[in-house]
Amino acid sequence: MRGVILAIALGLAGCGAAPVYRDASAPISSAAAFDPVRYQGTWYEVARFPVSFQEGCEGVTATYGLRPDGALSVVNTCRDGSTERSVEGSARITGPGRLDVKFNSVPFISAPYWVLWVDEDYRTAVVGVPSGRAGWVLNRDPVIPDDRWRAALEVLDFNGYDTTRLVRTPQP
Repeated sequence: MRGVILAIALGLAGCGAAPVYRDASAPISSAAAFDPVRYQGTWYEVARFPVSFQEGCEGVTATYGLRPDGALSVVNTCRDGSTERSVEGSARITGPGRLDVKFNSVPFISAPYWVLWVDEDYRTAVVGVPSGRAGWVLNRDPVIPDDRWRAALEVLDFNGYDTTRLVRTPQP
C-alpha cells in the first residue's frame, strides 16, 4: 500500500518534515455543536491540502459509523489509478468537534482531527489538524455547491489556513 498506513499516522501526528498549511499563531476552533450521530455516513473529499499519504488519490471518501462505545468507526478509501485502497480505524470523541483518530494497522499512534465547521444540514464539513499539516473539505455529494465551497474557504481562512494551497480532489 505504498506505506499509506504508516504515512497517514505519521503525517497526522505531526512527525517528519511535512508542509504546514496554517499559521500556528492563529486561533483554531472546532465545531461546538458537533453531533456524531449526524456525522455518520459517507463523505466525499472535495478538496485537501497536499499530503504525501494521499499522493495520487482521487475519488476519496470517508465513511463514519457510530460504535457502541460512543466512538466513530472510520473507513477512508481512495483510488490510485485502477487500484482502490482503504484504511480502517476509529475516532474517539475528545471534545466538541474534536476527534482522536487511530488506524487499526498502526498501533499506539493517534492524531487529533478537528471538525472546524459543518453546515446546519450536515452536507458539508471542514476538517483540520491543529498542527496545520493537513486539512480537508468534505461534502455528502461529489460536487459541492458554490455557496458551501465559499463558506468552507472562509472557515479555513478564519482558522489560519492558507487557502491558496488547497487543491480540489477529482471525483468520478
